[in-house]
Amino acid sequence: MQFIYIQDYEALKDVCAKLAQAQVIAVDTEFVRTRTLFPKLGLIQVCDGEHVILIDPLALLDLSPFWRLIEDPSIVKVLHACSEDLEVFLTVANCRPQNLIDSQIMMAFLGRGLSVGYAAMVKHFLDIDLDKSDSRTDWTKRPLTDSQLMYAQADVTHLIQIYPKLLAEIEKTPWLEAVKQESALMIEKKFTPLDESTLYYNVKMSWRLNPKQLNALKHLAIWRYEQAKKKNLPIGFIAKDHTLIGVAQRLPTNMSAMFSIEGAEQLDIKHKGKIMLSVLQKASKVPEEEYPSRITRLDEYPGYKQVFKRIKNFVQKMAKQHEVLPENMASKKQINQFLTWHYKLNGQSDCREQIELLRDWRFELVGEQLLLAAKNNFSTL
Repeated sequence: MQFIYIQDYEALKDVCAKLAQAQVIAVDTEFVRTRTLFPKLGLIQVCDGEHVILIDPLALLDLSPFWRLIEDPSIVKVLHACSEDLEVFLTVANCRPQNLIDSQIMMAFLGRGLSVGYAAMVKHFLDIDLDKSDSRTDWTKRPLTDSQLMYAQADVTHLIQIYPKLLAEIEKTPWLEAVKQESALMIEKKFTPLDESTLYYNVKMSWRLNPKQLNALKHLAIWRYEQAKKKNLPIGFIAKDHTLIGVAQRLPTNMSAMFSIEGAEQLDIKHKGKIMLSVLQKASKVPEEEYPSRITRLDEYPGYKQVFKRIKNFVQKMAKQHEVLPENMASKKQINQFLTWHYKLNGQSDCREQIELLRDWRFELVGEQLLLAAKNNFSTL
């Protein structure tokens, strides 16, 4: 295969014009995300089976020819375990992929495991042992070493060779459409705007708070996330969860009271205490009738354990019947999402379209029966 390293716009435009003629391309990205909220893109790899192209985003201000490829519905884009690549596409260019298929999802539907790594897949299909010594490298440093370039190439050259084998196997099963739906679902979830007003649900121990405290926590969680976005820092670098919980519980009105909060991170209070006090002031102006309701823990809902067990056994039976991994058909998280919606807990009563067991291939195989069983508290499962 011809190796091409792209560092200028004209070369990028020319090579993307060639790639636009391909039916299938393998794509990968390398990035750094050690002390940032958003990934810092360091390298883009693309292969069409004849050319292996490494695109240097640090040398190029305009990557639009590449983004147009990703958005072109006529070209199949194959990626492996693409969740973080999707985040790169979103945060760097707001580029929503079209006609993308994830080889890790294909492996799952072939019964090879739910989260098969790239090296394991290459070993299985090509009997090649990949050198992963450069996997933790800083891809934003230049120049890249020969070892790094070889590592980066391997992420797409092997993938373009494996994809036809994967596709041939999937086409012998009834799961090709499901693979496409799962890949599309990953994109949909990644590109669905975050509802910042619900961030407080994700703060550890938030279920312990009363409505007034939850109102404070809601405002603190929004403030923390907005700061993290503004400064491009992990949210824990702005303030730790236990700090937010402590502040929301105690509702201090001055710095002295802030420093006396048990369990709060002292550095958080020292550097962010004053601004958190102003956030609490803002929260205090919210009318009581607009406070969030108490958070109900699903695992404490009456009968939850018995119902979960029934659903899990039902899923295992249906998975065996349809020859698919049970955890691929319905993970614990997906079952809990369905039950939270069914029991109308924590504002989840009106979002059926987001319930993964009630859409696409899962609805036909298990979702429809779950809805019927729910009318009898799942006793018919």
